[in-house]
Amino acid sequence: MEKNFEVKIETTSNPGIIKFEANYFLTQHTSYEFDNIDEAKNAPLVQQLFYLPFVKRVFVAQNFIAIDKYDIVEWSDVQEEVAEQIQNYLASGQPIVTETETTKKVPITIYAESTPNPAVLKFVANKKLVTAGHEFKNIDEAGQAPLVQELFHFPFVKEVYIDENYISISKYDMAEWNDVTQEIREFLRNYLEQGKEVLAANATISKSEVEKQADIDFEKLDDISKDIINIIEEYIKPAVASDGGNIMFDSYDPQSKIVKVILQGACSGCPSSTFTLKNGIENMLKEMLKDKVESVEAING
Repeated sequence: MEKNFEVKIETTSNPGIIKFEANYFLTQHTSYEFDNIDEAKNAPLVQQLFYLPFVKRVFVAQNFIAIDKYDIVEWSDVQEEVAEQIQNYLASGQPIVTETETTKKVPITIYAESTPNPAVLKFVANKKLVTAGHEFKNIDEAGQAPLVQELFHFPFVKEVYIDENYISISKYDMAEWNDVTQEIREFLRNYLEQGKEVLAANATISKSEVEKQADIDFEKLDDISKDIINIIEEYIKPAVASDGGNIMFDSYDPQSKIVKVILQGACSGCPSSTFTLKNGIENMLKEMLKDKVESVEAING
């Protein structure tokens, strides 16, 4: 499958560092750091970048290349040309990094984080795992997700949700988190360190493709539905993601004024989800959209 690479320029909290984010993964969950051109002998693109006199350091991650520059130039003067150079290289199909024993890898770490749902634990990686959220209710749905298939081999794993840099795992009552958390952490760390796939290539949906389809669907909606989606995206999703879950707009009925949403990850089946819907999301939509919304319902509980 031919990949049409797109490179997006992203600022960071450090004004000297810019991220050039691609719409496909560049490495298999491995990150590399290069401090000079000698260290980049197995990374042709990075070598090219070091020929630019302002390049101080290059960091290659799963779906982006970050560049730390010297102060001799401003990013606003050169970032477009750098993005074009990276995009042209990616389009050529040449390797990004040829790994050797001396390649300087950034170690993988996994930590567990509790969620409002006692049956769900969030496992956070220092690597980007996927470019869009994916939910798996059982092993049959994980045919294109090798990592998730292996997780379902643990008898206590009930459901799996993966988004950005974390995996939310829902368990059966047969096991206590205190007894299995370390086992899951070690499994995930070892799996990712071996460079194995999280999703098969033909199951990976690039963020840009998702956004394009979402934009097409969005334009077909009525104005109130658009306002609801914007509020969910800006005010609600970030908070839900921090709890290891996701919320998606499903529908809005202008007659009954009922908003229906889909809950995923830690939010799905959470004992406090009804409280969150009614006292959080519903109140916010009522306040911001006045008499346009009467209630909010989750179609999957």
